[in-house]
Parts: sequence; C-alpha cells; structure tokens
Amino acid sequence: MATKIAKTGITRERGWLYYLDKNGDVSRTKMARGGARGAKGKPQRIAKIGVKREDGFLYFVDKDGDVAKTRMARPGSRRSTARRPAKRAPRRTASGRGKSTRRARR
Repeated sequence: MATKIAKTGITRERGWLYYLDKNGDVSRTKMARGGARGAKGKPQRIAKIGVKREDGFLYFVDKDGDVAKTRMARPGSRRSTARRPAKRAPRRTASGRGKSTRRARR
C-alpha cells in the first residue's frame, strides 16, 4: 500500500512520463513511443516539492497527481545470508540403477 507524501494535484497528460528528479521535485519528459528518434526535449519541472528520499522506498506520482512512496520489493530479503549448497541426489544411468554395472562380454 502506498503512502501519500505530498499533495500536488497535478493533472497528468498522455504521452508524458512523470517522475521525481534528483532534487525531489516532480518533473516530466516526453515519452518515447515506437522507437521514434524524435527531438528530445529537456525535462520540465512541474512542481517544486523537495522530497527527502529514504532508502528502500520507491517514489512515484500516483493517479491523483500526488507524490507517494511504497516499500521496494526485494526478492530474497527473507532468506538468510548464509546459504548452504543443496545436496544432490546420486546420478542415475539410463538403466535406472544408481551405479552403472558392466556386463561381462561372452
């Protein structure tokens, strides 16, 4: 569940990517569509907020146009750091027995 940090009330327009820049302000830039190499414009600062970021959180502009944060999903965070290698089952041969046996030639 996301927590709202700042209410900006930005109305989002199609074709623009809204994000928090390195200063903690809301900016937008033209979205690249279909691999077109059009003219790149400079990012536009939409709202000056100055959000201080915390480690382990993802910051974004939600559907209401407000700045929100949520905890990042980190795969493997519940596992212990010292992992033991898994034990392997003995290798089986084509005949299905554990060890390969040689038949005596006649």
